[in-house]
Amino acid sequence: MDEEYDVVVCGTGLIECILSGLLSTHGYRVLHVDRNNYYGGECASLNLTNLWKKYRGDQKPPEKYGQNRDWNVDLIPKFVMACGNLVKVLLHTGVTRYLEWHSVEGTYVYQFQAAGLFSGAKYIHKVPATDIEALKSPLMGLLEKNRCKNFLQFVANYEETKPESWKGFNPQRTTMHEVYQHYGLQPNTIDFLGHAVALYPSDDYLTRPMCETMDKMKMYVYSLSRYGNSPFIYPIYGLGGLPEGFPRLSALHNGVFMLNKPIAGFEYGPDGKVCGVKAESGEVAKCKMVVCDPSYVQGSAKIRLVGRVIRAICFLSAPIPNTNNASSCQIIIPQSQLNRRSDVYVMMVSSAHQVAKQGKYIAIVSCSVETNNPQAEIQPALDLLGPIEDKFISVSDQWEPVEDGTKDQVFVSASYDATSHFESATNQVLQMFKKITGKDVDLDKVATDPSALQNE
Repeated sequence: MDEEYDVVVCGTGLIECILSGLLSTHGYRVLHVDRNNYYGGECASLNLTNLWKKYRGDQKPPEKYGQNRDWNVDLIPKFVMACGNLVKVLLHTGVTRYLEWHSVEGTYVYQFQAAGLFSGAKYIHKVPATDIEALKSPLMGLLEKNRCKNFLQFVANYEETKPESWKGFNPQRTTMHEVYQHYGLQPNTIDFLGHAVALYPSDDYLTRPMCETMDKMKMYVYSLSRYGNSPFIYPIYGLGGLPEGFPRLSALHNGVFMLNKPIAGFEYGPDGKVCGVKAESGEVAKCKMVVCDPSYVQGSAKIRLVGRVIRAICFLSAPIPNTNNASSCQIIIPQSQLNRRSDVYVMMVSSAHQVAKQGKYIAIVSCSVETNNPQAEIQPALDLLGPIEDKFISVSDQWEPVEDGTKDQVFVSASYDATSHFESATNQVLQMFKKITGKDVDLDKVATDPSALQNE
């Protein structure tokens, strides 16, 4: 470690690992360290032994769950948008060669519908993936389906660079609320579109320029068209394979990695800029800049607390009820359904993805904490899961950097949010890369069709 590097990266979360790989391929000499003895940091995938150790100390996993090799349990519940920026980064860097993928079987939205004369109350509804599903969906009445169809046709034809496709709206000035009003869409339809299609965690977007939402909806529809059942894909053996792939890329470009290396702190020069990273063992790695997650600057003025996220990992012996026996799915509970300020998310994976013992399912519930009783906030989602065999609950602080890092060359990432995908984290990577290098990562020409992932 007592050498000189361009960059020292502290922590092996997905954000840090992507930056490590990108910087290495752009000619930077990188040292990558982590206090843990495994990759992934907050977004690691743990086997049974490590999961029990993290949540239950010295207790041993029950024998009924089988062997460690059967389990890869994600700590951060997220799927990957099939045509989103993360997939583009994976293809751009070639990291997809280290990964295999499965499409997620379905996306569902929570919307209470009272019992009818011949039917009981319904809570979970599939987000339509085909025209036929849309016609049969109970999410909207017949007239509303026609209005929604007209709106979605507008979305499909919209191009920000083609004013003739704007239909009289101004993408930078017209709010999304005004667009919905123009098409006469009802509140439940707006809920479904904003939270299950545009994937916003709250209704704050309604007063924002329409162009932001249109881009998100087009990405959802495009991703859906690639795989058919849902816009999401998921790596075999769990999300832990994502941060593990980028160190392999970095190693091919002379990156150096050290796990089980606790860091004592950073050293600064007379100009106030970072010049070294000191390990608890006393070694010092000289460097010109540092990239790290918030845990490496705890107690400093570099980060501020912006909220908390609660996550519940649940072991099930059957698929989630009312999801057509799906081996993987996502359920979004829009904020309005529970009188909250933000959404509640459920993701489920299973042995089909090599992350659980045969016949077992892993459902993870997450949301931003809004009260002094976080467990009560996720209870409506837990009630949807059916019988729960084991449950592991954590509440994590959410931190964000106070400055962008250019002043002292210490670039700190933000904590992972409660959303159901990695798009916000990937956008953070792209922004940090530009701050560090002054250059953009060019993703415009990256193909994101299924064959591109398979051929890699």
